[in-house]
Parts: sequence; structure tokens; C-alpha cells
Amino acid sequence: MGSSDTVISIDAMGGDLGPTAIVAGMAKSAEKNPDLRFILHGRAGELEPLVKKRRLSDRVEIRDVPDVVSMTEKPAHVMRHGKTTSMWSAITSVREGEAEVCVSCGNTGALMAVSMIRLRKLDGVNRPAIACLWPSRNASGFNIMLDVGADIRADQDDLLQYALMGMSYARNGFGLQRPRVGLLNVGTEEHKGRAELKVAHDMIAAAADANDFEFVGFVEGVDIPSARVDVIVTDGFTGNVALKTAEGTAGLISEFLREAFKYTPLSRIAAVLALTSLQRLRKRIDPRRVNGGVFLGLNGTVVKSHGSADATGVSAAIKLAFRLAQSGFQDKLAARVASLSHPDQSVDQHSAGAENKGIS
Repeated sequence: MGSSDTVISIDAMGGDLGPTAIVAGMAKSAEKNPDLRFILHGRAGELEPLVKKRRLSDRVEIRDVPDVVSMTEKPAHVMRHGKTTSMWSAITSVREGEAEVCVSCGNTGALMAVSMIRLRKLDGVNRPAIACLWPSRNASGFNIMLDVGADIRADQDDLLQYALMGMSYARNGFGLQRPRVGLLNVGTEEHKGRAELKVAHDMIAAAADANDFEFVGFVEGVDIPSARVDVIVTDGFTGNVALKTAEGTAGLISEFLREAFKYTPLSRIAAVLALTSLQRLRKRIDPRRVNGGVFLGLNGTVVKSHGSADATGVSAAIKLAFRLAQSGFQDKLAARVASLSHPDQSVDQHSAGAENKGIS
């Protein structure tokens, strides 16, 4: 692999659709990015024919490991007995500096547990977070929300760290130079919410200017898909409930639409007439195209793809991993977190000091 290549470590055996979908997604990404290379972890006997079929042999290094982490396996069991799994091997490649980002469709709890063991937390980080992309009215088509399930607890210091990590992710991953950050609450009034939320509100507001982001204050659930904010900060319990509720609601609405268009002969005709608009809507809200939750706060970047991801979904997760790797996101995130412990490092990103420190 050349020195200018971006290397992504792939857990080939995680996910509901198995290595066939994962290798197909890799092929989609490789076609678009000539500098992209892969380390593929899993059972070589299954992977070699798939890689050869997709003509990826010159861009893929296969690491033969015998075991797989199932979707129902408990994280504690994987932590004790998972050293021979594709997931463990894929994360180890990032730890050893062989790859810049790990991508896995596997068990979320196990993936976070193994990531914590192998990569460890960044200095100064109390609780890592999972950031997800949420379809929104913004020009980019999505907002970022964290945490969505890494840890169900979060105090005011954790929420401040989430704000800085989410801001850095938005800036380096998606080019938002001055991201708008909101803190999720039961109302937008400053007197509402738990005590730690009120303290976090003031802490995030105080950090905004030095870290070059806009704090919009408290936001409500209705603001999550809005154009009012770019980054929504919350604890993992609330974020995960919101995420699962949205996924269930989206599925219900899709089902209702299909039923409505099949209800009468006239409605079937209407469906044909509206086909172009429906396809545009489907593309806009297609979760495969914004696939990939990012683990933030570790000594290495891990992208968690949906367990049910097909080739399109896997390709989207790899695209995100490639973008983060090329931006130098991990080093910038570490510098940003370090600035909390060393306030003199919290400088304007447009100044020479920020450029020298690599903080974004």
C-alpha cells in the first residue's frame, strides 16, 4: 500500500447480511476513491472469493481470523473471549496504526466495549459518545446528535465534552466552519430541566467563543430535524430513545404510505403520477445514505454502520470514514478535548496558534 493511501480497517463478519454486502460496499467505495485501501478482517476462506469477484485483490489485505461476534452476544463476554474475532482484529489495526479508521456493522455494545479496551479513552474524556446523523431541514440534509447510546449517564462536564466533540466532528467531517450547537431539554426556557442541564447550558455558552461555535441554547425534540441547529447534545439514554423512536416512526409512515397508495385503483394511479417525487423523498430520507455512527472520545476513530446495512449503506459508512481520515479528524479532536484541561490551548481556529496546534 502506498504512502499516500488512506487505509480503512473493515470488520467483514459483522452485520445481518454478512461479508457479501460488506465487500460489495467496499467495491462501491473503491470505484470512487482510487487512494482508498482496506484491511479486511474475517474468515479468509469466505472473503478471498468475494474480494476476487469484485476485483479488489490489489487493494485489500485480508486478515484471517476464525470467530464472529454475534448480534446477541453480551459485551462482557466479548471483552473476555473476543480476541479471535473479526471485530477485535479490525479495531486492533487502528490501535497499531495500520489503518486510520475502523468500520463495523456488528453488535454496537460489543463494538464500543472492545473499542474502549483496545483504543482507550482520550486524555480528559470521562465518557465517550456515539454521534449519529439525523435527517433534517438543513442544506446538508442532516444534523448531528450525540450521545445516542454509548453511556446512559452524562453530567454537566460530559455534556460540555460532547458539545466540543460534536462541534469538531461537524467542522472536520462536514465542513461547517461555525457549527450551531444546541442542548436537548424539555423546553427552551432557561429555567426548565434538570440541575446538571442548567449548569451545562452555562458551561457550553462560556466555551462557545473560544472554540468558535454558536451556542443556540436549549432545544426541544421538535428541533432535532430542524434548520435551527447543526449539533444536538444530550445524554445517551435520551438520545437512544429518540433515535429508536424516530426509526420506528419512519418505518410506520412508510408502511402507511404504501397502504394508502394501494387502497383504491385511483390511488394506484396517483402513486404512478407521483413516482418521481416519491423517489426523491425516499432518497432524501434513506437511512443508508447517512449510515454510520461515529464513536467519539477514543484514541482512534470507529464508524458503526447499521447492522442491516446493504452495499449502499456500507459504502456510505466507508465514505464517512474516508472523509474523517483525510481531514485529520482524530488529531484535531484530541487537541480540542485537551483544550478543556489546558484552557490556554482554546484559541480561535482562524489564528496562527490554532493552525499550528491543528485544532479544529
